Amino acid sequence: MTAPGPATTGTPPAARTVTGGSPAGRAPLRLRLPEGWTQRLGGRLPIPTPDGLSWRLLLLTVGFTLAVGALIIAPSAASFHERWLLDRLQSAELASVGVEALPYSAVEDATAEQLLTIGGVQAVVVGDQGVRRLLLQAPNLPRTPDVIDLRQRNVGARLLDPWRTLVGHPDRSIRVQARPRYRSGDFIEVLAPAQPLKLELRAFLLNSLLVSLLISAVAGGLLYAALAFLVLQPLRRVTRSIEHFATNPEIEGEPPSTRHDEIGRVERELARMQEEVRLSLRSRARLVALGQAVAKINHDLRNMLTSAQIASERLAASPDPQVARVLPRLERALGRAAALARNVLEYGRSEEPLPRRTPIALAAAVKAAAEDAGLEADGVRLVRSIPARYSINADADQLHRILVNLMRNARQAIEASGRHRGVIRVSATTDGTTCRVRVTDDGPGINARMAGRLFDPFVSGGGSDGTGLGLTISRELAANHGGDLRLVDTGPGGTTFELQLPE
Repeated sequence: MTAPGPATTGTPPAARTVTGGSPAGRAPLRLRLPEGWTQRLGGRLPIPTPDGLSWRLLLLTVGFTLAVGALIIAPSAASFHERWLLDRLQSAELASVGVEALPYSAVEDATAEQLLTIGGVQAVVVGDQGVRRLLLQAPNLPRTPDVIDLRQRNVGARLLDPWRTLVGHPDRSIRVQARPRYRSGDFIEVLAPAQPLKLELRAFLLNSLLVSLLISAVAGGLLYAALAFLVLQPLRRVTRSIEHFATNPEIEGEPPSTRHDEIGRVERELARMQEEVRLSLRSRARLVALGQAVAKINHDLRNMLTSAQIASERLAASPDPQVARVLPRLERALGRAAALARNVLEYGRSEEPLPRRTPIALAAAVKAAAEDAGLEADGVRLVRSIPARYSINADADQLHRILVNLMRNARQAIEASGRHRGVIRVSATTDGTTCRVRVTDDGPGINARMAGRLFDPFVSGGGSDGTGLGLTISRELAANHGGDLRLVDTGPGGTTFELQLPE
């Protein structure tokens, strides 16, 4: 029985239909938006740039669409591969029914060749009750055929079969088994060449790839247009607003949009913050001008106070009792004026110098600060509760200024209450990481209304002699050391401040 050569068989319409022509001959795809969209986007879509967010977004969109297309192509190829084999099986099964209708199932060579050509197979075998019957003789094959049993195929094998066919040898044959549909029996088996399947499968995959590329381009373009309208264009507005504000913050930019989504809220919050910064810059400019004027006035005032103090020192040598009675008041007034001028200059500095931290004997530092704060044994006196050889790691000058401010404030508070005697206690403790220095007085305490604003500039918790800057400057000096100055307790029994400095 002579075997026929490979025959051209019928192909399912879905497999042999090619949509469109070569992509190279097509006009480029142009995306047209409604007229309103074009006006809102400034007349054109944002052009993607290689280093911009829009370009990355477009690439991600196309990449994800291609990935989804690839996931769809794999099962589609497996379905096409199985459908092609089932078509051959059904054709061979119909041919086998015709063969068995003849007497003794005798088929001439010419008839068998015609049946094989129609079915697109090389041999047909029917199995019934464990008996294999060869209805159409198989030719001699140069290679052993691969077996595909459609009765028990798992998902992995079905997905792998199309790719084995694509990369297989041109002389490869496939022996396919399946359950019969038009006759009785256990199975029907056909032997078919793989080359026609390979050619049709290649055409199917090429068409699917072209369709996937077209879908990816259209989907990527539409998604990019939507994101450009909803996200990229508003982000560019925000970016332009920030760049414009950075270039010239005094000039207001374009107003925010009226959108109610997250981007609209971002635009409105950005406009609000820019307005606050603009007002802050204007206030700062006025404060700078005011500070320069105060510095000039303060310089001249200090010169005048120096002259007045020199004159008061000369008046101290006068034997006139009237002068002797008035002179202490004059000296106190001049001292307060000089302290105010000095504190204003210190507070007006842009920043304090970085502390030069060295080990300092705290007992000696407290004694020196007490002398400058005006503490005396027969008046407001100092009581120290400091361990022997206790040292603190701090800047000597800045620590002295902090202690003087605390002791002077305590002394002034005691004296303002009408008392001429009092006690200021200074104690120190450490926990290995932080030194805590407490300054406690037995004065009348601080008003509860003022206690919360005690460290604000120009807020004084003592008498009228205070300038309201000492505690503010002291807290800044403590912060420069990485520490803090806080009010621990206040009341009729006295006030306690705590200075915390790292070891």
